[in-house]
Amino acid sequence: MKTKQQRYEALVHAFHADIYRYAVWLVKDKSVAEDIVQETFLRAWKSLDALQDEHAAKSWLITILKRENARRFERKQLPMVEVDEEFLFDEIEPTQVSMQQRDIQRLLAGLSIEYREPLVLQLIFGMSGDEIAQQLDLNKNTVMTRLFRARNQIREALVTQSNLRGAKNG
Repeated sequence: MKTKQQRYEALVHAFHADIYRYAVWLVKDKSVAEDIVQETFLRAWKSLDALQDEHAAKSWLITILKRENARRFERKQLPMVEVDEEFLFDEIEPTQVSMQQRDIQRLLAGLSIEYREPLVLQLIFGMSGDEIAQQLDLNKNTVMTRLFRARNQIREALVTQSNLRGAKNG
């Protein structure tokens, strides 16, 4: 039992911050993210013996987190409300984020999920193309194409935005 406890504590220590950050990004609500992360680590504890490859722990936890988020919707049907995602990101770090960072967050939130998810996995978790492909059950070339297109969409939007600001100020 002690070995399991040590493995679990090492797992929590190594990945809690990343899993929480991903949960906040996924659900856009800190308190819900905390609940989902807690449930994720509870399920991880219960099935820790099933984790054979320690190098796959982060992907394993992300998968558990996604399933916990899906279970949340299975249990309770939440009312759907239109909310501007720009305001949700501002609630996460209201005064510490520069204007350009807020713009990038807004643009990232505006990407379609097929481009946003691989980019977030790369930016937040530092995952490689192979790891993202495995996590999303995609071909590596598909992942690399989506990452390339996502970066280009953000870059083009920032250039356009910069040109518009220059035209207004000039």
